[in-house]
Amino acid sequence: MDTSTKVTGAALLAQALVRHEVKTAFYLMGGPMFDAENSCIAQGIRMIDVRHEQAAAMMAHAYARVLGTPGVCMACSGPGAINLTTGIATALVDCVPVVAFGGSSPLSQAGLGAFQEFDQVAAMRPVTKWAERVLDAKRIPEYVDLAFAKACAGKPGPVYLDLPADVLDREVDVEAVRWPAPAGGRVSTRAGASHEALERVLRLLEDAQRPLILSGSGILWSGAAGELRRFVELSGIPFYTTPQGRGVIPEDHGYFYANSRSSAYKEADVVLVIGTRLNYMFGFGRPPRFSKTAKFIRIDVDANEIAGNTRLELGIVGDAHAVLEQLIVAARGRIETDRYAAWRAQLGAIEAERAPKHEARLANDAVPIHPLRLCKEVRDFIGRDTIVVVDGQEILSYARQAIPSYLAGHRLNSGTFGTMGVGLPFALGAKAARPDKQVVVLHGDGSFGLNGMELDTAIRHRLPVLVVISLNGGWTGDPERVKPGRDLGYTRFDKLAEALGCHGEYVEQPGEIRPALERAGRAVAGGRAALVNVVTDWRARAETVAFARQMT
Repeated sequence: MDTSTKVTGAALLAQALVRHEVKTAFYLMGGPMFDAENSCIAQGIRMIDVRHEQAAAMMAHAYARVLGTPGVCMACSGPGAINLTTGIATALVDCVPVVAFGGSSPLSQAGLGAFQEFDQVAAMRPVTKWAERVLDAKRIPEYVDLAFAKACAGKPGPVYLDLPADVLDREVDVEAVRWPAPAGGRVSTRAGASHEALERVLRLLEDAQRPLILSGSGILWSGAAGELRRFVELSGIPFYTTPQGRGVIPEDHGYFYANSRSSAYKEADVVLVIGTRLNYMFGFGRPPRFSKTAKFIRIDVDANEIAGNTRLELGIVGDAHAVLEQLIVAARGRIETDRYAAWRAQLGAIEAERAPKHEARLANDAVPIHPLRLCKEVRDFIGRDTIVVVDGQEILSYARQAIPSYLAGHRLNSGTFGTMGVGLPFALGAKAARPDKQVVVLHGDGSFGLNGMELDTAIRHRLPVLVVISLNGGWTGDPERVKPGRDLGYTRFDKLAEALGCHGEYVEQPGEIRPALERAGRAVAGGRAALVNVVTDWRARAETVAFARQMT
C-alpha cells in the first residue's frame, strides 16, 4: 500500500507543536509516547528527558515564566501521567501556561482492564484549566491548538491533553487532517477600563495621602513591566510585589522600600492591586496586615478574582498592560510625584534606620553558618541579570529578605502553593529557556532531596546551573526541637553531585563560601553544573510574618 499520503497521530502531534513554535519540551520516556517523542526530535524540537515526571512539569513551568510563552511537557500512560500532577497543580496555583500531554491506554480496550488503564482526564481536571482526550487522530492538530489557546486565555494556567495509544498509532489521510488557522495570524485585543472606572481610580488616588501599589505575576503575563514602572514614576506611589512577581521594577528603585514593607502595609490608605490575588501572602488584605479603613482597588484579567474579594472599593476587569497605559495618560497633570512626597519620606526614614541593621545581620560570622550570611554571599556573587531560584523553608524566607531582584521574570520560587522540590527543575527549565543567563538555585537540603537526581539531567543535557544548598540537617529550623520527622542528617550532596558528573564543594566556615562559589562559577562557565553544599545553623528560624497557621 502506498503510505505517502498517510500520517500517524504521533507525527501529527509533533507537526502541530512545531506550528506553535515549540522549541523545547520536557518528558520522561514511555509507552505509548515513543513515536510521538521520536517525531518531535525529528521535527527539531529539543526534547529534554528527566528523572521524574513532576520535574518535567516543573521545568516546563519555569521555561514558560522566563520566556512568557507556554511550556510543554509529556509523560507516558498511567503512573507517568499522574506523576505530572504535582507540577501541574503548582502551575495552576501560580497561573502559568503549561501544556501537558499524556499517553493513555487504547480506546479499543476501554473497560477491559488494559495496561495502565486509568481515567487520566478525570484526575487532571481538578489541577488544570482544561483537560480533554483526543478520540480521532485527524483532530490532533485541532486539539493541540485548542490546548494552547486555553492555556493562554484570560488568566493563564495549565492544560492537559490525553492521547490514547491507538489514536497516536492510527494512520490517517493527510488530506483529512483538520489544521486550524496559524495562531500567529490571529488578532486579539486587550481589555481596558471604562472612562468611569479610570476617573474613579484617579479620584481615590487624589484623595489618598498614603497610597501603595501591589503587583504580581499578572504584570509579567501581560508584558506590563515597562508600563508599571512608568506609572510608578509618574505618580510617585511606593510599590511592592509578590515573591513571584519580583523584578518587574528593579528593587534598588527609589520608590521601593524593602525594609519598610510592614509599616507601609499597615499605614496605606489606598492600595492599588494589579495582577495579583489578595491571598494569604497579603493577609487577605485584612487587619492587622492592612488598616481596616484602607480602600482597595483591584485590576485583574479574571472577573472571578474580582468577584471573590469582599473588601473592595473598586474592581476593574482588564488587562494590566492596557489599564496601566490608560492610567498613565489619564493621570498626567492630576497625579504627580510631589503629592506623596511626605509619605515617601516617612517610608524612607524607616528604611534608612533599618537597612544598616539588616546589613549587619547579614554579615554574621557565626559557626555554624547563619543562613542570612549564606544569602549575603550569594547576593554579592551573582550579577544583576542572574535568574535566581529559591526553594525550601527557612532559606526561602531568608532569601526573600536578603537577595533582591532587578529584572522581570528573573525570580522563581516555591510559589503560592508552597511546593517543595521545584528548585532544581525550575533552574533547569530556566537555563533551557535562557542558556545565555547565569542561573543560580538556592535550595534547602530537604527540598533538594525531592528532585536532586535532576542533576543527572543537567549533565546529560548540558544545562550548567549553580546549585547552592543550605544544609541545616532537616526540613526546617527547629530551635526548640519539637518537630517530629524534622531531622534528615547532614548529607554530602556535594559527593552525590560529583558522582553524577557535577563539580562539588563542601563548606563549613563563613569565609569559605565566596571562594567555593568562585570555583563553582568557573565550572559552570565551562559548561558543567556545580553544587555548593553549605552547612548552616539548624537553630536559625526566619523572622518573617507567618503567612499561614499551618506553615512548618
